[in-house]
Parts: sequence; C-alpha cells; structure tokens
Amino acid sequence: MKKIILTGGGTAGHVTPNIALLPRLKELGYEISYIGSYEGIEKGLIEKENIPYYGISSGKLRRYFDPKNFSDPLKVLKGYGQARRLIRRLKPDIIFSKGGFVSVPVVLAARHLRVPVIIHESDMTPGLANKLAIPSASKVCCNFPETLKALPEGKAVLSGSPIRRELLQGDKQKAFTYTGFTDDKPVILIIGGSLGSRVINETVRKLLPKLLKNYQIIHLCGKGNLDPTLHNTVGYVQYEYINEELADLFAAADLVISRAGANAICELQALCKPNILIPLSKAASRGDQILNANSFKKQGFSYVLEEENLTEDTLEQAVSAVWENRETYRKAMEESQKTDAIEIITGLIEKLRKH
Repeated sequence: MKKIILTGGGTAGHVTPNIALLPRLKELGYEISYIGSYEGIEKGLIEKENIPYYGISSGKLRRYFDPKNFSDPLKVLKGYGQARRLIRRLKPDIIFSKGGFVSVPVVLAARHLRVPVIIHESDMTPGLANKLAIPSASKVCCNFPETLKALPEGKAVLSGSPIRRELLQGDKQKAFTYTGFTDDKPVILIIGGSLGSRVINETVRKLLPKLLKNYQIIHLCGKGNLDPTLHNTVGYVQYEYINEELADLFAAADLVISRAGANAICELQALCKPNILIPLSKAASRGDQILNANSFKKQGFSYVLEEENLTEDTLEQAVSAVWENRETYRKAMEESQKTDAIEIITGLIEKLRKH
C-alpha cells in the first residue's frame, strides 16, 4: 500500500486544494492521512472526507511584536516532536504540504526522517511558513508564472491550483431550490473568505436596497457574521459558510465578488466567472492578495477594487462595469492557458515517493 500524509491549515485556502487531490490519490491506491492543528478549520473539513486526522500543537510565526512570540516557538517545538512520532508511526512514502503554520513542524520532521516533501505555494510570493519549509522540500509547486523567480531553481514547478472536480459540476436549479431564488434576475455571489470580511459585509449590506433592484444576492459572510435583521429580505440570502452546496451556488452565479486568495481566484478562473476582487489591504496582510489580484487584472480576468477605496459608490460602479463587460472577462478566462494541477501534482507525488 502506498502511503501519503497531507498537511496544511489555518484557513480554508490551506485545505481545499488538499481535498481536491483526494479522489485522484485514492484512484492511485494511496492510503491517506492528514496532520493539522488541534481545532483549526481543517479538522472539520478533513473529517467530513473520512480521512484519518491527527492534530498537533501549532504556533503562529509573526513578523511583528506580540507577547505570544515568546510562547509560540515552544508550541512549534512540541508540534515538531508530535509530527516526528506520527511520521514514524504512519510510515508515509511522501508528504504533501499546502502551507499554513501547522505545516512547518511536519515538513521539518519529514526532512529529518528523510521522507520526501512536495510543497504547494498558492500566492505570488511565498508566505513565511512556506519560506521556512522550502529548504526541506524536494519540489515546490506554484500558481503564477511570476512565482518561479522567487523559488529555488530545480525545485520550482508551475502546476496551478488543484480545483475540486465537483466544483465544476454544479447545478443551477439545485441552487435556486436551496436559496429560493428565481431565474428572472441575475445572481451575485459574495465570498469574503472562510473567516468573512467585516468591511465587505458592511458595504454590501448598505448597498443592498440598490443592488436588489437588479440582482439577487448570495452572501457568504463568515462565521458569526450573519445579520438577523436581514433574514427575510426578498432576493437576499446569507450563510456563514457553505461546503457541499458551493458548486451549485457557483453554477447559479452570474457575477462573483471575492477576496483575492489564490485558491479562490483560481476557482473563479476555472469556472470563467466574471468577478470583482477586493484584496486584503497591506495593513491587514503581507500584501499577497494585492499581487494575486493585480496579476488577474493584468490578464483581463478581473476587476480589482482595493479595500481602501471600497465604498457603496465604488462597489456599485464596479458591479455595473463588470456586468456591462461580463462577456469580455469570460472570454479572457476561457482563452487562458489552464494547467491540470491535479495531474501535475499527483504525477510528481508518484515520481518522488520513496520506493
């Protein structure tokens, strides 16, 4: 039996590409295990897939001062010891890491136990967790051609991001049944990321009276961000988080407003959905979403509205502009060169695993 450990966590973006690989890995005969944090978002997502899940201690590595910077290295050390014991016990042929801080002790432990590791970097430039892990990796897969320059020569592979097969097989009519919508008005799908976005949520809700004249709105607003005063608003539905029904909601969407996390935008490209990207501001992140969004803007795939410029007026203008030019955006995405990330990555896994 071939054995693989998958790792990655912290946000849904560090988990969904791993989930996308599962069907193909099973077809290839792999026994799959997953290492994540004790209670991160990855735990629930992976357990739903009936994959054995192992939680380890995980500390966050910060570039700024925080009192936790003194205690978190101890959590990482503890996680490293736990990962070592798990790898010895599970005896994987190879490890695939999607990044996030929980993956660092797993990758370091794999290196010391001489288990080959493949890392996937979604963003234009590697995040801190992957920067620490890259020296221990055999190969580093990436999404953007621009990223190849930031990776060690000989390790870098342009793979694209694995997209779940079922995401491409959504049913518009099922979405209408689920939401109670009709087909007489176009649908806008709003995604603020798995944790939601306060600024996007607030702006959308202020603009609702105007938007609902011409559109129906599906709003994925993140955990704890539902607005009970809007529950019975005709043409508007809100959900904290969607998993199984997401493919159907995408099928129903005529326009998508989204953060610019790399996995999210690769899904939009694969589905050829006209979109408005609102990247996380530099004040709230390391700026990777801004780079991702600008790459898509340059390729003609997306309209970019920076968070600092987000108001009711600018969002209304963006929706009008994208709706008027929706066919141009759709055509640019349809004509773009798409890689089969699942085949490229699983091909690498087959090639590099210990025999």
